[in-house]
Amino acid sequence: MLDSSTTSTSKLTRADTVFTDLRQRIVEGDIFTGTKLSEPELAKYYDISRSTLRDALSRLEGCGLLERKANIGYRVVTLSTEQLLEIFRVRESLEGTACRLAAKNMTKEQIAELRNLLVIHNQTESLQQGEAYIQEEGDLDFHFRIVMGSGNKLLIRLLCEELYYLVRMYRFQFGMASPRAKKAFREHENIIQAIEDKDGELAEILMRRHISASRLNVENRMNTL
Repeated sequence: MLDSSTTSTSKLTRADTVFTDLRQRIVEGDIFTGTKLSEPELAKYYDISRSTLRDALSRLEGCGLLERKANIGYRVVTLSTEQLLEIFRVRESLEGTACRLAAKNMTKEQIAELRNLLVIHNQTESLQQGEAYIQEEGDLDFHFRIVMGSGNKLLIRLLCEELYYLVRMYRFQFGMASPRAKKAFREHENIIQAIEDKDGELAEILMRRHISASRLNVENRMNTL
């Protein structure tokens, strides 16, 4: 017979797996926006208890991917241009601060890894063609790396946990093609240089301008639709 601690660990590990799988399916649009989730069906699909499932669903709600309403249950969030622009404005402020702190706190090794990441990004065909600047998630994401490099736990929680996957959801489902692809890459290079120079003020300004330009690009695209 398993003791209580082993059972608890097993449940947590299973909830983590379900959370990660559902998160990917929602972000990439396999589960459509606005979809009402059936807890009995999901529990059967993943072969887990309802309590384990609810742990995963609660965490997805915390990431902004689900919303829960009384007597209705969980539903995948509905995306809107208005919300996307609000997120850009929040990111402009918070990531600007994170960039300033990264200039102070990132080590030479971390900066070298960041430069190497851009080398990898620059090898992608979509960027070479100037069509899109597509980044994988987590440590393969330039913005994620900088926020982590800030060393500020609150910023990391807000930007790398609570907002991060909602932002990726928008990227996947609103489309990643952008006429700014090559320019955005050069802006990343300039940001790294400011961080390496330990110029926190410039690093913050460059990051704010970078995100603001992306927001304006989205606004222009929406105005032409």
